[in-house]
Amino acid sequence: MFLIILGIIILVGAGIMLKTSPALAKFKPVARIVGFVFIVLGIITSSVKQVEPGEVGVKILFGNIQKDVMSSGLHFINPLLEIKMIDIKTQNYTMSGINDEGNKIGDDAIKVLTSDGLEVTIDLTVLYRVIGADAPKLLRETGNDYRDKIVRPITRTMIRDNAVYYQAVDLFGNKRDEFQQRIYKSLDNNFKTRGLMLEQLLVRNITLPNSVKSAIESKINAEQDAKKMEFVLQKEKQEAERKRVEAQGIADYQRIINTGLTSQQLQYEQIKAMKELALSNNAKVIVMGKGNTPIIIDSKDQ
Repeated sequence: MFLIILGIIILVGAGIMLKTSPALAKFKPVARIVGFVFIVLGIITSSVKQVEPGEVGVKILFGNIQKDVMSSGLHFINPLLEIKMIDIKTQNYTMSGINDEGNKIGDDAIKVLTSDGLEVTIDLTVLYRVIGADAPKLLRETGNDYRDKIVRPITRTMIRDNAVYYQAVDLFGNKRDEFQQRIYKSLDNNFKTRGLMLEQLLVRNITLPNSVKSAIESKINAEQDAKKMEFVLQKEKQEAERKRVEAQGIADYQRIINTGLTSQQLQYEQIKAMKELALSNNAKVIVMGKGNTPIIIDSKDQ
């Protein structure tokens, strides 16, 4: 477009100068040629546009945004059109309490109030992208600064609106995923109506008040102590059961011995034991007394 305007200026300027100064008439053909060359080059360059991968081109004619978009590749267009390139790749917006970690300098974490009246600080990252077909609508209704006009304020508002349904302990515990999914659904519907696609919502950190932290730590310690005591009691029960079974086995053994053995069997077993002692290297002399118990004399004792 610039070359076209420059060529027209050269043609008009040459005509004016030739009328006011006839001495410059000899330059009239050259000025016309230069002017036409600039106009032709301007038309050619303005008629060819290349859209890079991950972008779409939005057509604007005299301030009027057209509905159709240009996908990536080389396009031949009306030279009077202005093409606005819109990035449709995945983008992220981080709000963090750590300095220089988020998109805003300083503490940009989201402070919310829970149902029990406690203040909780949340760090999160939003992954989103522009819907290519809705790029003209986004540019017309919001402009190119949609990150500050849509992504940031709506995300912070939705988190605050949904946090009031949970207690502080629940956000830090088993309802964290439910809280994250609830925010995702709210944001997803809101983004789509404006031409944005929410890809993922990452709750990076939830910071609780110190009083709640202490209560949670005490609860965790109590649960661990209870589990430990339960393990000890279970072990003692198993040990008691083992001793009971062992005692029952001994009692059964003694009952069988007392009822099943006769005096002849006992005397026979005694003779077998004396024979084995007599054959032992340590036993040399066996003295049989009148009673049932023999006396064994070892050679080392003599």
